[in-house]
Amino acid sequence: MVKGKCIIFSAPSGAGKTTLVKHLLSQNLGLEFSISACTREKRGKERNGVDYYFLSIDEFRNKIQENAFVEWEEVYKDHFYGTLKSEIERIWKEGKTVIFDVDVVGGLNLKKYFGESALAIFVMPPDLKTLEERLRSRGTDSEERIQNRLAKSKQELITADQFDHIILNDDLEKSKKEASQLVENFLEK
Repeated sequence: MVKGKCIIFSAPSGAGKTTLVKHLLSQNLGLEFSISACTREKRGKERNGVDYYFLSIDEFRNKIQENAFVEWEEVYKDHFYGTLKSEIERIWKEGKTVIFDVDVVGGLNLKKYFGESALAIFVMPPDLKTLEERLRSRGTDSEERIQNRLAKSKQELITADQFDHIILNDDLEKSKKEASQLVENFLEK
């Protein structure tokens, strides 16, 4: 397997990791987004092979048996997410650095798997009230799903100190600058 570097962004849902990852991808830093595999339904205008690799539960389980994932987890019942080894290989063969937008458990698993080749960044929301407002403003989740995400967030916040860096996302422009600086420094090593 070709070896390269990885940038891992993790956070509770709604903290702003996807916004920061999109910002970094627009900065011409030689980054390529790692498309995760999942079993959930598409949202809005999401496309297979662009936003996620949308798999059936059976397809996902078969790939687990084939050892096709770097990491995977069942985030909620029958909602599997994972990182395909073939996706990492594809990006590294292109000579690019992989950037991940993953939940906290996935981020810690990737950090452990890639070791010194990875920079793991935790995006911290200002507080739980702001996080709840962000989740509600999306308009994509049921009340039950929002409550599940908030409960999970409380557990995820406890793990922040296991990451290489924490970005407090209370000022988006400041957070973008901080993310860019951290990534540029890591890539120069």
